Amino acid sequence: MAIKQATELKCGGLVIGCTFDHRVANAHSANMFFVSWAEIAHVKPISHIPCFRRSLLNLRCPGYYDRSIDNIYVFLSSLPPPKLLDDPEPNEDPLKSRIYYVVSEDLICLQSQATNSNGIKRSKLVSFSAFLWKLIAFADKFESEFGSNSNKRFKIGVVVDGRGRLTLNNNIKADHELEKYFGNILSISYGEVSVGELNAMHLSKVAELVHDCLEGAATEEHFLGLIDWVEFHRPEKAIVRVYCKETDDETVMVVSSGQRFPVSKIDFGWSKPSFRSYHFPWGGQTGYVMPMPSTSRDGDWILYMHFREKHLDFVESQAPHLFRPFTPAYLNLTP
Repeated sequence: MAIKQATELKCGGLVIGCTFDHRVANAHSANMFFVSWAEIAHVKPISHIPCFRRSLLNLRCPGYYDRSIDNIYVFLSSLPPPKLLDDPEPNEDPLKSRIYYVVSEDLICLQSQATNSNGIKRSKLVSFSAFLWKLIAFADKFESEFGSNSNKRFKIGVVVDGRGRLTLNNNIKADHELEKYFGNILSISYGEVSVGELNAMHLSKVAELVHDCLEGAATEEHFLGLIDWVEFHRPEKAIVRVYCKETDDETVMVVSSGQRFPVSKIDFGWSKPSFRSYHFPWGGQTGYVMPMPSTSRDGDWILYMHFREKHLDFVESQAPHLFRPFTPAYLNLTP
């Protein structure tokens, strides 16, 4: 993990950032680091001493995993090295990063639109992911002459943190240590539908697909099986399949969530932060979405998006009320 020096902004604020390797830690661990750093700045005792007990994630005896995990991950040795992550397809736009804000009223409206005929209401994250999945599918169809890409697949991956799913045999002490575990306990299950099917579906049906994708990895058995799968195949290195765009894929995107960022606990001595976000400068052609809660207005989101430029331009033009460009004015930081 590398710490970037604080930089003073023209509007009088400061920027503090750090970089970390996702093979070592996920956002949960990074959040612990930020909280501890802020506590040290105030000469306070560290409230959450990080746990480095790798044995918490040991192989079960006997080990077992569902064969569906074979479809979620792929071995690096099976991929062509030039196309692993860093080489975009010929004539394809490189991915760009933009930040938006989404107001709470629009998120509630999306939830309402994503509610099915039985009255089942999906979460804001699921509803928004479904809307974005469908919107970008429409962008791909709109761009393709005569809808020639309608049969191509559009994959969506959803990031799930395993800390809240594992109980470690009802061992309260182990569960407490797991919450403080400094490492990476993530899974990214994914769903795929053709561009044509997505365009024909009602938003509530797309939300149901996102929900099913999320629920597939939101169980204890899934994470216990994933641990066993990794140990069974050690030392073979693997990567989530959704990160690797395949020949029949039109578009691929991954949705995560920074809603649990502990902003109320992060104060280095000059008040709580007015803005925070993540940046993932990875290669390849897999889009990335990270919504975080706004500090300026309850219920609003700060939305980090890493997508092909044509997709970013399209969502801005088709849904400007939802994807509002993030500016200092939103934070009341203008001189």
